[in-house]
Amino acid sequence: MAIRIRAARPEDAAQLRAIELLAGERFRDVGMENIADDEPPPVETFARYATTGRSWVALDDAGRPIGYVLVDEVDGNAHIEQVSVHPEHQGRGVGRALIDRVRDWAAAADLRAITLTTFRDVPWNAPLYRHLGFDVLSEVELGPELRALRSEEAAHGLDPATRVCMRSAIVR
Repeated sequence: MAIRIRAARPEDAAQLRAIELLAGERFRDVGMENIADDEPPPVETFARYATTGRSWVALDDAGRPIGYVLVDEVDGNAHIEQVSVHPEHQGRGVGRALIDRVRDWAAAADLRAITLTTFRDVPWNAPLYRHLGFDVLSEVELGPELRALRSEEAAHGLDPATRVCMRSAIVR
C-alpha cells in the first residue's frame, strides 16, 4: 500500500477522533488503562487544527483516513501534539510518513526542529521516535513553552517520571 498524505479537512474530525479511540486501546496491553480510557479531544479541536493548516491525514487505498498528526508551534519549533494510526495499519510506515510531512512543513516554515512529548518506556513511543531520529532533551534544553506543556501534562495526571521531551532537527 502506498501511503498518501493530505491536509486534514474539518469534515475528517469524527473519523480522526475514532482513530484516536482505537489507537489508544493499545495502551491496555502495557497496563496503562487510564491512557486507553482517556477521552480524545472533541471534534471541534480536530476541525480547528484542520482549518489552521496544522493537521495531516494518511489515507488508505480507498481514500479513507487511517492516521493523522496534529501540530503546534512551541518554542519556535514544530511540535507534534498528537500522532495516531488506526491499529490495522500500525507498523507499516504510516506514522513515519505523517512525521515526514510535518518535517516538510516545518522546513517550509523555517522552523528549526520538531519536538514532542511521549512515554519514556512504551515501545511505540520514545523507542520508536529514537528510531525516527528524535533525541531525548535534558531539562536544560527545554524551552519555556515546552516546559509549560510538561507542567500541563502533569496537572492532567501524567507522571513526569514516565515522560520525555524529544527533538529532531530540521536538516536543510
